[in-house]
Amino acid sequence: MLSISQRLSQQQKLSPQQIQYQKLLQLNTLALEQRIKTELELNPTLEEDLELKQEKETDELASEVDNEDGLDEFGEDSEFALEDFMNDEDYFDDSSYLNRGQGEEDKIQPVAPAKETLSDHILNQLYILDLDERLIILGEEIIGNLDEDGYLKQDLVKIVEELAMFQNIEISIEEAEKLLKRIQIFDPVGIACKDLQECLIVQLQNSSYDPYYSYLAEVMLKEHYEDFVQKRYDILMQRMQLTEDTLRAVLDIIQKLNPKPGEGNIYAAELNQISPDFIIEKEGDNYVVTLNDRALPSITISKTYLEMLESNKGKKKISPREKTAYKFLREKFDSAKWFIACIEQRRETLLKVMRVILEKQYMFFEKGPKLLKPMIYKDIADEIQMDISTISRVVNGKFVQSPRGIHELKYFFSEGLSTDSGEEVSNKHIKERIKEILDNENKKSPLSDDKIAELLNKEGIHIARRTVAKYREHMRIPVARLRKEL
Repeated sequence: MLSISQRLSQQQKLSPQQIQYQKLLQLNTLALEQRIKTELELNPTLEEDLELKQEKETDELASEVDNEDGLDEFGEDSEFALEDFMNDEDYFDDSSYLNRGQGEEDKIQPVAPAKETLSDHILNQLYILDLDERLIILGEEIIGNLDEDGYLKQDLVKIVEELAMFQNIEISIEEAEKLLKRIQIFDPVGIACKDLQECLIVQLQNSSYDPYYSYLAEVMLKEHYEDFVQKRYDILMQRMQLTEDTLRAVLDIIQKLNPKPGEGNIYAAELNQISPDFIIEKEGDNYVVTLNDRALPSITISKTYLEMLESNKGKKKISPREKTAYKFLREKFDSAKWFIACIEQRRETLLKVMRVILEKQYMFFEKGPKLLKPMIYKDIADEIQMDISTISRVVNGKFVQSPRGIHELKYFFSEGLSTDSGEEVSNKHIKERIKEILDNENKKSPLSDDKIAELLNKEGIHIARRTVAKYREHMRIPVARLRKEL
């Protein structure tokens, strides 16, 4: 028998504004510029603030003139017009901007040919599949999480959970795994695999090599992968009951496979020009952090639509058509305010995080990479009282330009170890020291991980053998036996 009952429970749900803010926060400068242009097209109550844009251009021109005179080249940060909703200037009177440069001789500038990135190449193959919108979005997320070698290091379950949380897109794990397998046989075959073993197996299963030797190669990779990696050929011959000639034929097939499907004739995104999101410049004894957002469109609320909204607000009797138009304008107006506020909040959050990074890694900017300190996301989150996930979104895909070069923000985060002197040493510094030791070792008698750990312990860096092995593998340096030279 059915019964009706009431149950009171508490649930945490993100508001639409919070979801929009989180999405904007993880965009880099170039992606944000495209997002703003898209919003300008979709929302009629938003428009580009040409007056503020002209002020930026004037400031930049003045800065160039000052530079010619040998003056300081640092300008102030640009600001978005959040409260300038009632500006009396004519936004559409940009004839002076359009007519600028007339009369000058036309100059033909060479244009670099468009280069298709790895992501573009795979996305084009995704879009021709007959998939619903949910799976297309999932495919875009999978492709967006590929590393430079073409591997999917992000957990597929986590990608599905984030889509459900932030975009309200429900996809089963079975559907996600089925789509992933289809992506893995895109060109180049083996893309989006979780590791080298899976990548090689996928390529073998979709190759046209001799079926017998392909079968033996697949068995070797599935059941004897560790022996194959460590080049224990005697053990492989014994366990698989192979002759030397057969083993050589099997290894020859595996060596023809591509261990890095992300490399090759398709251009990687990293080969394109990097536009830094932050610029750090030294003025006297201090460093100044600037958000590189001068190229972003300056947006504000349209005066015309604002006046239409205000004129309808005081009417007591309005027609159904006017009521529909008023409701539409009200929704777009609220959306525009939220969008502008989210952009400003994003700007403040980015500057907060970058300033704390600068403060904690001050010696890196002063002396160089050897003085990079251990730091994790929690250190920044505790300093500015924000969630670790927010720090992760700020750091992901963002770059900073400083006197030390251009670095991804992830570069400044690493764990560390304590030395005998009580200092905290970054694991990046330890990796560099291990690399130095291995570069200077005797190639006829390479050092074991135990010996490297012993040398580091003598230098005051207490580190275990397994940690040395982990760092060595991260740097893709083989074990001592495979480094030996005759």
